[in-house]
Amino acid sequence: MKSFWDANVRQELLQRLEWLRPDNQRRWGKMTCEQMLKHLSNAAQMVTGELPVKRRPSPLGIWPLNKAIIYWLPWPHGAPAAPELIAHDTAAWEREKETLLALTAQVVARENATEWPAHPAFGPLTQKDWGRLIYRHMDHHFKQFGV
Repeated sequence: MKSFWDANVRQELLQRLEWLRPDNQRRWGKMTCEQMLKHLSNAAQMVTGELPVKRRPSPLGIWPLNKAIIYWLPWPHGAPAAPELIAHDTAAWEREKETLLALTAQVVARENATEWPAHPAFGPLTQKDWGRLIYRHMDHHFKQFGV
C-alpha cells in the first residue's frame, strides 16, 4: 500500500510532477493545471498546520468509512474540496511548481510529528493515515492531468 512517507513512492510522485506541463489537459473536473498545483500546495499547508481548514462534519468522518476511503475505495472524479483548498488565484506555472516542491519538503519534515491537524472531511488522522491520504490525493490529481 503506497504511502507518501515511503521515500521511493515520494520520488515517484516528484517524477510525475516533473512530467506535468501547464498545457496538460484535464480528464475531469474544472481546475486548470496551475490551479491543481495550487490546490495541492494548499493541501500541503493544511497538513503542516499553516492553513487552518474548518472541520465539516459528514459521514466521511465516521469510522470505518473514513478509513475505507483513505485506504481502499476508488475516489470519484469531481468530489468537492474544502473551500480553503480551492485555488482561486495562481502564480505562474514555474512558481506554483516550486511552491509545491518546497511545501512537499515541509510535509516530509513533519513525518515523525506526534500531532496532526484534523482533516476537514475525514476528521482526526494518524501519521499513517496522512501518508496514505497525501499519496492518494497527489496520485488522483496527477492522473487528472494525465501523468
